[in-house]
Amino acid sequence: MPRLTVLPHPECAPGGAVIDAASGTSICDVLLEHGVEIQHACGKVGACTTCHVVVREGFASLNEASEAEEDMLDRAWGVEQHSRLSCQAIVADTELSVEIPRYSLNHAKEKL
Repeated sequence: MPRLTVLPHPECAPGGAVIDAASGTSICDVLLEHGVEIQHACGKVGACTTCHVVVREGFASLNEASEAEEDMLDRAWGVEQHSRLSCQAIVADTELSVEIPRYSLNHAKEKL
């Protein structure tokens, strides 16, 4: 079972996390199943950018991003070369390291 390392994030994982991840599962589902409360405003269907992550290690092992996912990532805050929507990125058999960006475009969560 591959290991998923989550780099520290002030809200979702203040101390970071190391998780055993089941192959064939989305990064988002792995995070949520292990108490890392990553946002997923669209219900994990790839229709928003709130679950955006930057894959620091193991990017090449993930399934290929669809054109729709790439179009959606164009709207995300802080996109990098190895950015993915965690709800669309499927864990294979390689260890991964992910960073959850500090900011997300989630108007439903913003305080007025």
